[in-house]
Amino acid sequence: MSVMARALFPRAWVRKSFYFQARISFVRVKYLFLTWLAVLVGSWVLYGQYSTYTELCRGHECKAAICDKYKRGVIDGSACISLCDKETLYMGRCLSTLPNNQLGEEPEPRGREALPPVFDKPTRGTSVEKFREMSKLGEQANLASLVSQLLIVADGNKDGRVSLPEARSTWALLQMDEVLLGILLQDHGHTPRLLGFCGDLYMTEAVAYGPLYGLALPWPLAAWVPGGMQRSMDQWFTPSWPRKAKIAMGLLELVEDLFHGPYGSFLICDLAAARFGYTERHELRLTDVRAVVAEDAFRRAMRDRHCQVDGDCTFGTDCGTTCDAAGGRCREDPPRPNLAKACSVLKDYLLWGVPAGLGEELERQLVACMALGGGGGHCAAAPGQMNMEHSLILNNLKALLWRQISHTKDS
Repeated sequence: MSVMARALFPRAWVRKSFYFQARISFVRVKYLFLTWLAVLVGSWVLYGQYSTYTELCRGHECKAAICDKYKRGVIDGSACISLCDKETLYMGRCLSTLPNNQLGEEPEPRGREALPPVFDKPTRGTSVEKFREMSKLGEQANLASLVSQLLIVADGNKDGRVSLPEARSTWALLQMDEVLLGILLQDHGHTPRLLGFCGDLYMTEAVAYGPLYGLALPWPLAAWVPGGMQRSMDQWFTPSWPRKAKIAMGLLELVEDLFHGPYGSFLICDLAAARFGYTERHELRLTDVRAVVAEDAFRRAMRDRHCQVDGDCTFGTDCGTTCDAAGGRCREDPPRPNLAKACSVLKDYLLWGVPAGLGEELERQLVACMALGGGGGHCAAAPGQMNMEHSLILNNLKALLWRQISHTKDS
């Protein structure tokens, strides 16, 4: 062996040894990361299974308190017999562990489970007409149909009269905004139907699929996933495009129902996918009615709020106005209309996987929809013109989507 060969051999051996060690280190890091990921996901699954345990929601305590008041004749309702006498209704999966917002879910219906309030109103038994007067909801002529709906709900045993225990339960239910709004909207079929109640515990029909789109990642993983990748992953877990179009039409119809409806105007102040779901027939359901607020209530909240910058005038996630710096208060003008916010959500949802030849026209209409302005600002259109533009864009979008799915089984 020459001197040069002897000199090169150690160098080659060192390079090979270094490459081998680097490869071993890479493999170790790879398997270490996969092991950590498996432990993380496994822990999350175990936590999810544990959170289904009813006692995490103190379901037994809440049920005992409700049933005690029912058996003593303090409260009554259409679900009390199933819950307390027959015990065929029970809470399954826990939806919230907050003490003041206890939520539970049964195998079929969905319900709210809350610590019982003091059922001290109303104080006397009353007929249907007297209950109508006591509730003061009938003083305005445009609320007559709502009063009728509330009285039908209050009459849990369907005997044509509202007993004192039924009245107490109904009064407690009406203190929760989501119940009243759910009753307002349920005739249109966009919210889960109210199935029964006992005290301030109420049950609604189950919604088969939720959230509206996307995959709910555990928060440790969500923090590591880039926003662009998360949006792409959200689109992977959506139905076929014709079914997405049908769900989108449901959202547009919900916006239409909330826009100057028989009970006034309402604003959707949280359009997150988690607030919505859809049925097996791909019909949209607003699963969290707390995302909706009456426009009058929004105006009152803004009128009483002090501010220094526009950021002080936010309401929920998707509602807000501007700050009047001179007066130090928020302006009352409504934010962007519901339709503009809905189109912002539908843009990525509908343009992903859109049929050939439709994408350009659909995107054009969605962009025009997103440009709709609210009632405030110096360049705001007159109310009549804004309403006409709103209706025109809404009808055009619905017609475009309907043409694409009217000949399919999904229609």
